[in-house]
Amino acid sequence: MPVSRRGLVAAALASGVALPALAQTGDFPNRSITITVPFAAGGPTDVISRLVAEGMSRDLGQPVVVENVTGAGGTIAAARVAQARPDGYTLLMHHIGLASTATLYRKLPFSVLESFAPLGLASDAAMTLVARPDFPATDLAGFMRAIREQGDKLNLAHAGLGGANQLCGMLLQHAAGKAVTTVVFRGSAPAITDLMGGRIDIFCDQATNTANFIRENRIKSYAVTSTGRVSGLELPTTAEAGEPSIAMSTWHGLYAPAGTPEPVQQRLSAALRAALGEARLKQRFADLLTEPASAERARPEFHRKFLAEEVARWRPIIEAAGLYAD
Repeated sequence: MPVSRRGLVAAALASGVALPALAQTGDFPNRSITITVPFAAGGPTDVISRLVAEGMSRDLGQPVVVENVTGAGGTIAAARVAQARPDGYTLLMHHIGLASTATLYRKLPFSVLESFAPLGLASDAAMTLVARPDFPATDLAGFMRAIREQGDKLNLAHAGLGGANQLCGMLLQHAAGKAVTTVVFRGSAPAITDLMGGRIDIFCDQATNTANFIRENRIKSYAVTSTGRVSGLELPTTAEAGEPSIAMSTWHGLYAPAGTPEPVQQRLSAALRAALGEARLKQRFADLLTEPASAERARPEFHRKFLAEEVARWRPIIEAAGLYAD
């Protein structure tokens, strides 16, 4: 429902919000919007962001462009958006790594829970538990038994601090009650190459990255970490295979700086939901083995609560591992 200028002024007077910042919300948006992405062009977060940006642009009637700002595990991009003018024209698309950042980094120029206005979740992607081609385990029970028995004699790949595969690896070790030797790669592609070559024992990565290798039997696969099975992969969920605690997804969410006027937040969130409802986006997400967030999950209220829950969930796991980025 359109919000009148009189209503905005009344709300501002009641809440103490400065009128100059609020005065521009009546005709929002009247120029291009930038979605800041913390990772390189061509990666999953970038691709998802560009698909969402296209759909939002059609709904908002203004260009929505993507800017890649890489470095420091995504904290440079997050800090830039946290410090941006809270007018709705500078946004952040980040994945599960924003929740882990709250614990992985003991000193940050922003607060994960206080510096952003969550606008809604955008997507969910399952992780896959995989191993080198000659790994002896034939099912998830054997996979977990190997970890429990061999511990640090096994090596586990991950593609950077705070990324989904590092978090999944932590979750895996937490469930097994045993630490393994971790090897850091600059991205999933080189990690999978070494996995296929037998130089890495086990890995946990997005189905988007591993599906073709699984289908071609170039790596061994055991389960998906999602609550439901992934279409096109003949794999049980971790819950079905007896390890319900190893459950997670690589989710993405859209954020504005804290202090962005509520009517602007709601307009952006509505545009996000409109984009996620488009048939063309759904098909492209399906190609990526990614699910668009439901209308309920793509709302600020759900996203805000979910982010707080994710920060709380990962804190004890990261602290138990004792791995920090600073």
